[in-house]
Amino acid sequence: MHCDEEKVIYMDNNATTKVAPEVVDAMMPFLTECYGNPSSMHNFGGQVGEAVETARGKVAALLGAEPSEITFTSCGTESDSTAILAALQAFPEKRHIVTTRVEHPAVKNLCENLGRLTGHHYRVTRLQVESDGTLDLQKYEEALVDDTAIVSVMWANNETGVIFPVEQMAAMAKKQDILFHTDAVQAVGKIPISLSDLDINFLSLSGHKLHAPKGVGVLYVKRGTPFVPFLAGGHQEGGRRGGTENVASIVGLGAACDLAGRMMDEENSKVRRLRDRLEEGLLSSVPNAMLNGHKTDRLPNTTNISFEFVEGEAILLHMNLHNICASSGSACTSGSLEPSHVLRAMGVPFTAAHGSIRFSLSTYNTEAEVDFVLEKMPPIIAELRELSPFWKAE
Repeated sequence: MHCDEEKVIYMDNNATTKVAPEVVDAMMPFLTECYGNPSSMHNFGGQVGEAVETARGKVAALLGAEPSEITFTSCGTESDSTAILAALQAFPEKRHIVTTRVEHPAVKNLCENLGRLTGHHYRVTRLQVESDGTLDLQKYEEALVDDTAIVSVMWANNETGVIFPVEQMAAMAKKQDILFHTDAVQAVGKIPISLSDLDINFLSLSGHKLHAPKGVGVLYVKRGTPFVPFLAGGHQEGGRRGGTENVASIVGLGAACDLAGRMMDEENSKVRRLRDRLEEGLLSSVPNAMLNGHKTDRLPNTTNISFEFVEGEAILLHMNLHNICASSGSACTSGSLEPSHVLRAMGVPFTAAHGSIRFSLSTYNTEAEVDFVLEKMPPIIAELRELSPFWKAE
């Protein structure tokens, strides 16, 4: 199979990213000649084990953590589940979880399932967000009670890019001896993180969001944090996660974290400028368009714009005719005809929530691509509005 990348304008990086060429190069030996089991006693496996540990160090360096605090997993979802379930098992007398109404399905659906679990009596407090997607810290503090086992709040929202003050929230949780987890899948590699200075107990990341392959993730567990494994098995990962390591992808993730650290300035300069140019161009050229999320407290690569009185799915289909890739929300909820739970929680009007498009850029995007999107989007929206009974009613 061959995908013609040259024809694609890819602005859906919050869904997944291109695997960087440097990452592919780092992985290749471990898909071919370096195929030993990293747990084997012989040198052939031992050198593979050394490569895993080198990758662990690179991940730790990007996060400002210690290598011993890094556990490799299969994805962000596994990391999220492991953190939350570990806290509940570590403190079985505590039955309360605090989260938000705008979490990724990996956390949202797990918490909903726990709340329905017969006989365990778990209670879940889902914090409301303001109209700009931010949180009220006073309401958060009020939600922390004696039997709260864990707080799980994403570092940056996958749909709007809004950044939550997790550093401050973790400190508030620690004062009450409550564990704190953050799903940082969208934040890692885009904004600076230094976990050694913070009270965060658990952090999740996913390789395919920062130019590493799919199928590999990380759970950071702060030293001294009580922990019960989710996948019990062999002695791999210091006993924290059983199963033979996905070596090639782990090495790739290490290379991607090293690359992300070196590209952080470009992420926050070039990518931000491209994002702002796209955002300002669309808001100024398309009537009845609105930005979803805080104007400044956002990831540098993400903009979520609602085009009132049209369907997001129809917009994406027309964009696809021009080989423009974007999203109407989280890739993990694609196929649902319901408007985004994130936008509903923000109180975005129904006529706008259904017509929201998320553009998420990367360092691979160019000004020419932004200009092409700005050329094609206004006529697409105008054509669809001519077919919309809601637009005509206006």
